[in-house]
Amino acid sequence: MAPLLPPAPEQRHRYPGRLRVPDRAALAGVMYVLRTGVAWRDVPAEMVGCSGVTAWRRLRDWTEAGVWPRLHAALLTELRHADLLDLDHCAVDGSHVRALKGGITSAPRRSTAPAPVPSTT
Repeated sequence: MAPLLPPAPEQRHRYPGRLRVPDRAALAGVMYVLRTGVAWRDVPAEMVGCSGVTAWRRLRDWTEAGVWPRLHAALLTELRHADLLDLDHCAVDGSHVRALKGGITSAPRRSTAPAPVPSTT
């Protein structure tokens, strides 16, 4: 994953500030939140290696830099080359995608009136 990450900003020489948390520790913080579902402020810095706020900021920076789509493409490429990608048993779920203005076409409206009862004559 390291080649896909944006380069770290240069450290100032006069007032360098704190040392940058390694990307591996920030990724561990992100993964901890994803696995456990805890709030960012509840990430145990001693166990993960960075605070939850630091992990969140790094996640934000990586998202803005487009790391995740590139990582996804790289993983799919590796799986294809290793012949481990089986698309016969996959499902695509688009329920999280908004259909703006009702999509391309909208479904016909259902009538709220009760269905007619067939006659027996």
